Amino acid sequence: MSHRTGLNGSERPLDVAYDTALLDLDGVVYAGGEAIAHAVESLVAAREQGMRLAYVTNNAARTPGTVAEHLTRLGVPAEAGDVITSAQAVARLIADQLPAGARVLTIGGEGLLVALRERGLEPVASADDDPAAVVQGYAPTVDWRQLTEATYAVNRGLPWFASNTDLTIPTARGKAPGNGALVEVVRIATGAEPLVAGKPLPPMHRETVIRTGARRPLVVGDRLDTDIEGANAAGVDSLLVLTGITAAAELLAAEPKYRPTYVDEDLRGLLSAQPEAESSRCGGWVASAEEDGLVLEGEGSPLDGLRALCGAAWTAAGEGSYGQDTGKALARLGLQP
Repeated sequence: MSHRTGLNGSERPLDVAYDTALLDLDGVVYAGGEAIAHAVESLVAAREQGMRLAYVTNNAARTPGTVAEHLTRLGVPAEAGDVITSAQAVARLIADQLPAGARVLTIGGEGLLVALRERGLEPVASADDDPAAVVQGYAPTVDWRQLTEATYAVNRGLPWFASNTDLTIPTARGKAPGNGALVEVVRIATGAEPLVAGKPLPPMHRETVIRTGARRPLVVGDRLDTDIEGANAAGVDSLLVLTGITAAAELLAAEPKYRPTYVDEDLRGLLSAQPEAESSRCGGWVASAEEDGLVLEGEGSPLDGLRALCGAAWTAAGEGSYGQDTGKALARLGLQP
């Protein structure tokens, strides 16, 4: 498949063009527990239009039921069956390799414990509890003692699994360490490598397909290295929203596996058609890649300017990552690098 050199267009609103939105949560729907601007009303409108909403998260700390209750409190009616977590994906991965009733040393929160039990596995808390495997998932309560137990078990040669390896998570106060940072502690202490289930890897996509049955899915996320990469690996279209981790300069520098199909400011993008950034033109903007960096001419909305810049940067980068200056062009749009 040829690499993308510009953003696609859609003449129809995305909530009409696709039957199911596979939505990331942190940085897309909420941050620090509070709804992101325009998220609730956009999701309610998309659902009323007939689009199915499925919430696909690498965060393994909470159960699907707890996540659904949170979404409902925010104003987005949801049921446990609408939520797919990396805890569920890693539990299925482990259950495929271990016999029913096997003990698993579990480092993580309630979401991971529940997912393991649903697969007929028995979570334990110590390397001395005769576990057959080790699994790590994010929880804000994970401490040195738990990481030490995981290290003991992995050093004994037990199979090691991780729900995901996101190094950071978005919070209301900014970026915070994610499960990937905790996995790194055990990796450094053991020299081992875990089997990982979460986005962007196939076990998470498999779990999502099994649970949603989506035929024309659209992945919606804020991260290039999980949401968008996972969508591209699965051959699924994607919408990047600029409400979470990814900054404009990162988008422009993205190599092919990280390039989204569409980009929008927030979840209002679900309700609108998307302009095609043909080559390096979008709206009233024309972008070009010169020797000293990106150049932007014309006028229009900042978002259309960013779309035009994507076309210029990705065309110039080809199969690589655009490494020239983007700051001046982004400053003209009033966007932070």
